[in-house]
Amino acid sequence: MTDKKTLTLEVPGAVLTYDVREAAAPTDEPPLLLIGLPMGAEGFTTLASHFTDRTVVTYDPRGIERSTRELNGDLPGVPTFADDVHRVIRAVGGGPVDLFGSSGGAVVALELATAHPEDVRSVIAHEPPLPTALPDRDAVIAAMTDIHDTYQAKGSGPAMAKFINLVMVTDELTADYANQPAPDPAQFGLPTEDDGSRDDLLLGVNMLTIPSYVPAYETIRTGTPRVVIGIGADSGGGLAARSAQAAAALLGAEPVEFPGGHGGFSGGEYGQPADKPVEFAAKLREALAG
Repeated sequence: MTDKKTLTLEVPGAVLTYDVREAAAPTDEPPLLLIGLPMGAEGFTTLASHFTDRTVVTYDPRGIERSTRELNGDLPGVPTFADDVHRVIRAVGGGPVDLFGSSGGAVVALELATAHPEDVRSVIAHEPPLPTALPDRDAVIAAMTDIHDTYQAKGSGPAMAKFINLVMVTDELTADYANQPAPDPAQFGLPTEDDGSRDDLLLGVNMLTIPSYVPAYETIRTGTPRVVIGIGADSGGGLAARSAQAAAALLGAEPVEFPGGHGGFSGGEYGQPADKPVEFAAKLREALAG
């Protein structure tokens, strides 16, 4: 793997930390950005190691891992995160770049493609969670709002238990899903006591700001850059996979199947079992080439 240079960037309301891995040899290929949300740069370590033939840029979203955000009551939405990525792209020399976005990062990638199309050549949006694209949108949004409210009232353990339950559902949600009995955090090894902190980006922000987001599908479908929706071959019918299917349909295309599940590129960076990073990287290279 090429050496990694770590830099910081001050943006309105935050200080972003990002990493640049220079290509091992001169290349005409644009830089490749790998972004997640709420996952930070660490989760892309293995995937980046498969692209030493080009410069790879990763970053921690505001409020995640090494990046900070001001806790002033403002809730950063998808456009804010897209603007952060735009500023990182400018900091590394400007676009166009190729961009791979995972999960919430895929949602941000779709926003960037319409807000700053000059920044990107190809966008691979892998399993963007987009409740507004789903037939059970109202139930999904209600469930995610309930997770946020549970976090504010009871802390991270009870809220994360509800989040885990939600992402495990493989069918459409019923209208009363959010009213079902709350799961026990202990069954997932989560804390049952409230530590009083309320700075978790996923539970305290993303559960409110991402569910209502609607990409500009017509602009994406008819304009530039080239946008591909990805889906994990092993993801089943979970929320993100269903969203990928629905979003691709709204763009008039089929999603591109990638090896593994929602985190198919994972090499076990956060202690979880590795998925299929070698196969995933090969598929990503193919998808970027068009």
